[in-house]
Amino acid sequence: MKTMKNIDSFTHVRGESLFVDDLMIRKDALIGLCFDSPKAHGKIKSVDYSVAESLEGVERIFTYKDVLGENQIGGIIPDEPLWAQNEVHFWGQPIAFIVAKTEAIAKKARALIKIEIEELPVITTAIEAKQKGSFINAPRIFNLGNTQKSFEECEYVFEGETFSNGQEHLYLETQGCYVEPLENGNIKITSSTQGPTQVQKTAAKVLGVPMHKIEVDVIRLGGGFGGKEDQATPWAVMAAVAVQHLKKPVKYMLNRHDDLRMTGKRHPYSSFFKIGLSKDLKIKAFEAEFLQNAGAAADLSPAVAERTLFHATNSYFVPNVNVSVYSCKTNLPPNTAFRGFGGPQGMFVIESAIAMAAEKIGVDRRKIQEVNLLKENDEFSYGQIANEVQAERSWFTAKDKFEFEQLEKEVQRFNNENQLFKKGISLMPIAFGISFTNTPMNHARALVHIYQDGSVGVSTGAVEMGQSVNTKMLQVAQDVLGISAAKVKLETTNTTRVANTSPSAASSTADLNGKAVEMACNLLLDRLKIVASKMLSSDEKNINFKDNCVFIDGKKSDVTWNAVIAQAMLERVSLSENAHYATPEIHFDKSKEKGHPFAYHVYGTAITTVTVDCLRGIYEVDSVKIVHDFGKTMNLGIDIGQVEGALAQGIGWMTMEEIAYGKDGRLLSNALSTYKVPDIFSAPKTIETIPLETEGNELAIQKSKAVGEPPLMYGIGTYFAIQQAVKAYNKNYKPKYHSPFTPEKVLMALYEK
Repeated sequence: MKTMKNIDSFTHVRGESLFVDDLMIRKDALIGLCFDSPKAHGKIKSVDYSVAESLEGVERIFTYKDVLGENQIGGIIPDEPLWAQNEVHFWGQPIAFIVAKTEAIAKKARALIKIEIEELPVITTAIEAKQKGSFINAPRIFNLGNTQKSFEECEYVFEGETFSNGQEHLYLETQGCYVEPLENGNIKITSSTQGPTQVQKTAAKVLGVPMHKIEVDVIRLGGGFGGKEDQATPWAVMAAVAVQHLKKPVKYMLNRHDDLRMTGKRHPYSSFFKIGLSKDLKIKAFEAEFLQNAGAAADLSPAVAERTLFHATNSYFVPNVNVSVYSCKTNLPPNTAFRGFGGPQGMFVIESAIAMAAEKIGVDRRKIQEVNLLKENDEFSYGQIANEVQAERSWFTAKDKFEFEQLEKEVQRFNNENQLFKKGISLMPIAFGISFTNTPMNHARALVHIYQDGSVGVSTGAVEMGQSVNTKMLQVAQDVLGISAAKVKLETTNTTRVANTSPSAASSTADLNGKAVEMACNLLLDRLKIVASKMLSSDEKNINFKDNCVFIDGKKSDVTWNAVIAQAMLERVSLSENAHYATPEIHFDKSKEKGHPFAYHVYGTAITTVTVDCLRGIYEVDSVKIVHDFGKTMNLGIDIGQVEGALAQGIGWMTMEEIAYGKDGRLLSNALSTYKVPDIFSAPKTIETIPLETEGNELAIQKSKAVGEPPLMYGIGTYFAIQQAVKAYNKNYKPKYHSPFTPEKVLMALYEK
């Protein structure tokens, strides 16, 4: 099993890694600051900028009137202005952009702006939006079999509702950019974005210039989690508009409070379900209506909603399915991508439905889970046939390797012996599809240069944001070319070197960009083998490169990698290669809601044990034991790190991270004093991850499956483990399926009558 340390770890630990805020800026650079709406919904009656503009050190204040192109940043649906014109639709909506000599001056100027808004009714919940017919777009429906007929034949039928709250991304590095003018009207944007091309395309549209006039460069991100896929764009574009007019550089880094207030989160969902089971506990029919709180504009909500439908049945086979999703328009900041991208919200609903059915029937939840796990050739509700299915293998491997029955007995024994502390245990299976569900986005390019001294530069569309994608790209280049890691450098992600990229998202970044790197390196290798074969008077079929040397029929020769490169230069052989990779086989017809949207699925099972303090309502996660389908992992250390990080984020979403808005649409959880995220004390005491032994998948890079998003869903198991512990203390407790299960809610549940 291969491994390599994260190539950034050395500079990270020493504080030498560069982010947007670390860049040396020109001495004439100015600082930007957004003036945003102090109301959630209303008509702008007047804005008085005069006092702010007259403040010494204020260069200029920009509004929609200064846009030379189109005042529009909406991607999927063009429904989001860069700056509000006549109306505001959420608290925090950008209205103007102050450019000043210092941040302090810009802040002072912002406080001097006077605005009058005629307030209009405010919608903050998805349920209210649906009642008022307020939607982003038309609903989507996936259908398989005939649920209505099937329910009539079921032994058990249950209906219920769930709520899962949003989640703040809380990337360590806030949104930010540095924009500088170049010659001939060209502009360079250094942005903290997961989508360089999206920034480039949107900036060009707003500025009214061709895309080639805009260069976007990304060094690395201090975290993204989906929050910088689309929502890094407006800040960069605002600064670019200012640069277009002023011909001076502009830097804009949001402070934490502004970032929290003005950016969207994971989508809250209010959902309604109906589940039908046979006498032997087989799920025969499942219906769900998902109400997604999209916020005031589309952003990525339609795509997130679609992913919810794709994962509405999680790791189970259900022969009759009817699931629908409504993207509900509310007066909140437009919600956006977040690790899992709608999948977690869908999975929580079916897990809640199973939990309710188990409670009503009087059986253990896991019995229903176990008999309904996916098998080879089962059909998903969207038409894809399941293959290389690892649902049962991961489930039973977890139960066997971690001695589940013994763990369960220990929980029971503990509960019998303790009055004020109770334990709970749960099993959580996952099945997560890998690919952008929008088929045209599944492509990537790589540009590889071999320099005269034998060193190699690799450029891709992949954005490094802590997931160690650069390390994996380096591994691919090193493996294919047969050279040492020290010879390979990963360049920044830049739209002039690698154009028209998809964002680093959907857990597909390593697969797509890694395949492109592999292709480019193989094309270079083919040319170098011809050069080496001449040097060694051997058939090129016998030539291979390994350990910086040329091998003939597996035996090391006297010819080095550097010698071959030198000879290739003399022979005028091209030492640069650009390769394009597009995922084969995948397709999806939205008019029929059927197709084969995923290259493959990732499977796994987590066993979670918790202890609840029944006097205070607080809890600890004792252990999470995971069997995960990595495929043929190319870097186990990095992949396990991704599992652990995703798990912590999933546990946070399910147990403590509570987004709260007032009825007036103002964010109440607007600081780290009012928004709780997992810390070292709320992390599981032990996390044990065992790789499931599989052959991997050909469409995964080096058969090493994607690992960014799938493990987040293991955190859902914590919710149901806590629920079991509460039930062990209070027999009168009626499960609510309302997340996050905060200590306050746990305390109330413990003493519910």
